[in-house]
Amino acid sequence: MRRSPKYVQSFTDRHGKTRHYFRRPGYPKAPLKGLPWSPEFMADYEAAMKAGDPITATSKRAHPSKALKVGSVHAAIATFYTSTDFQNWSPETQRTRRNILERFRVEHGEKMIGTLQPRHVADMVAAKSKTPAAAQNFKKTLSALMRFAILHGYRNDDPTTGVKVPRLKGDGFATWSEEHIAAFEAHHSIGSRARLAFALLLYTAQRRGDVIRMGRQHIREGLLSVRQAKTGAALQIPIHPHLQAVIDATPSNHLTFLVTAYGKPFTSAGFGNLFRDWCSEVGLPVGLSAHGLRKAACRRLAEAGCSANQIMAVSGHRSLSEAEKYVRAADQIRLARAAMAIVTQRKENL
Repeated sequence: MRRSPKYVQSFTDRHGKTRHYFRRPGYPKAPLKGLPWSPEFMADYEAAMKAGDPITATSKRAHPSKALKVGSVHAAIATFYTSTDFQNWSPETQRTRRNILERFRVEHGEKMIGTLQPRHVADMVAAKSKTPAAAQNFKKTLSALMRFAILHGYRNDDPTTGVKVPRLKGDGFATWSEEHIAAFEAHHSIGSRARLAFALLLYTAQRRGDVIRMGRQHIREGLLSVRQAKTGAALQIPIHPHLQAVIDATPSNHLTFLVTAYGKPFTSAGFGNLFRDWCSEVGLPVGLSAHGLRKAACRRLAEAGCSANQIMAVSGHRSLSEAEKYVRAADQIRLARAAMAIVTQRKENL
């Protein structure tokens, strides 16, 4: 099968429709109609390629007819997209941060980046305070842009420094319980694409962006080789017998275990959408996600008596404190059960 043109990314949405986009660093994202290499597809592709060089390219949503003024928010963001800092982020992080930056420059693109003050940043963060995660991601993204602006002489200081963001409440993504796990397995039988995706997530403790890149070529001598897209960590994970049974029972003639209905590799977002649909088919609570299975895998390891370092060896967490959360939770349950057992035994001996 002929490969798509350069800078083209494709994904299958939750309705099974394949969508194609032109995504070149520093250039506006553009949808491409039709099938790759068809006349209408190539017409859109050529138009996207002629959008301008990375320094002068503009957002479709913000005055595309004007060249960018040096030192403006428009120009700084367009140049930032071509930087090593931006390119070193994982594709999923790039997508998330680009969306934030595009919204920012739609509102402030014509302004000079050197005029941004801490009070402005504080007001923007406060406007997002109802969703703490959004506020934190906004500040992180803006901080990265400001560091880049300082390095290239657009300004002398970082206006995001000292700006407080609301704390995240709760533990983030919901962790799957054993009841949730059993319900999914009962509904999606071994041999289905849904069950294979589920087993890869649960028995490797990896992020969805890493799971969709796994294939048979990554397995050797009972170990699954993983290089995490987010951290760059290289892991060798022993294959759990149940995962091996699911892999053996699921037909696969592609380089990746998981492919779209059209035989194409998944994007992280496309896979996440489809996985939520699979969860909805089971009738599971809203909020359970692929990432929640990564947390469930860590929970299971902790409940089996694994140390924080052992959990990190599987999950690839870089922070010891993150892994220790699972160990503390498991220890609390074990200690509480042991304590109640002692009380019960003493009562029976009276």
